[in-house]
Order: sequence, then C-alpha cells, then structure tokens
Amino acid sequence: MSEPSASEQDQYPIGRFVYRDPLSNEEVAAMIETIEKFPMRLAQLLSRFREDQMDLRYRPGGWTVRQVVHHLADAHMNAYIRFKMTLTEQLPTIKPYNEMAWAELLDAKTLPVNISLSLLEALHHRWVVLLKAMDEQMFRRTFFHPHHMKMHTLYELLAMYAWHCQHHYAHIERVVPQEQKEIEAAKSLRSRATPERNVPRSERKKHKK
Repeated sequence: MSEPSASEQDQYPIGRFVYRDPLSNEEVAAMIETIEKFPMRLAQLLSRFREDQMDLRYRPGGWTVRQVVHHLADAHMNAYIRFKMTLTEQLPTIKPYNEMAWAELLDAKTLPVNISLSLLEALHHRWVVLLKAMDEQMFRRTFFHPHHMKMHTLYELLAMYAWHCQHHYAHIERVVPQEQKEIEAAKSLRSRATPERNVPRSERKKHKK
C-alpha cells in the first residue's frame, strides 16, 4: 500500500474515518471516554496559543484554528441532535448541513474560541450522560442520511464523532506556534536537569548522607 501524500497527511493526520462493525463493549466505552474528555483536552491545547495566533491555518487552504473550534461546536450539536432524533423517532431522515459554508459565516471567523469551548463543555456533558445510558438495542437504532443515501446506526455515529474529536485535535496540534514549542522544550530540559525539585525535602537529605 502506498504512503499517503503530504497533502493527505495534512488533511487527515490520523487517517480517514473507517468504521468496523461490530464494536466491542471496550471500544464503545473508549469512544465515550474520548467524547467525555475532549472539551478539557481541547481547552488545554488551545491554552498554548495567544489570541492573535487563533487565525493560523493548519494547512494551506484549510481552516484557521478559530474556525476549527467553532466547527467542532457546530458539528457536535448536529451529532447530538441526530442521536436524540434516532432514539425518539422511527427511522428518521436527518437534516444535512453545509459545514464549509457554516465555517465561513461571521461568528465562525471572528468570535473568541472560548465561546465554543463553553458550548462544547455543556454539550458533551449532556451527550455523555445520554451515551452512558444507552444499551446495545439503542445503539443499533438507525437513521437515514440523504447525502449518503444509506442507513447508519448510532454505533457508527458514535465511532464517527470519537474520530472527529481526535481528527480536529490533531489539526490544531500541528499549528502550535514554534515559539511555544521552544518554551515548553526549555522547561522540560530544566525540569530534567533539576530533578531534586520533585523530591520531598526529607528524601533529599537521605540521598545526601
């Protein structure tokens, strides 16, 4: 199998989404955990950027960090609604949306990222409560996607959005400013050079005897 091109790696740093059915209970639990922890992980990653660096792009022609964060809120709101529709309606047809056009609207291009971080924190909290209450029969419920022209299970939707979290996290991680990487590398070197700072005072005395 040929190696992915540089442009493919930039666009899909963790690879394209691939769904393999059936999912084990352990895989389902891991995917729910990914969704549960994602807002906190994203907030920690974004803390490495200054506000003026939020408009850096993860690849030529790609979205800015700001647009990616606002897209995550847009996409995950739609995913949450698709879960609830599928759990409460018989074989619903979901409403697709133009994610590229949404990302070009004024809110996605200009608002501070903390707006969508707050939204994701609350949204994922509700989403995870729902996910943890679902059994196999509920995950096997299906909806129709009119763009794909096929039925999808909620198992597949769970896998898609666990991947979606990691996919866009990897995009943003690629953009961490070089100056911040250098600061973090220097801190790491200093901490390794002075290990005694992490040793209790009483233990230091023992080693010096």
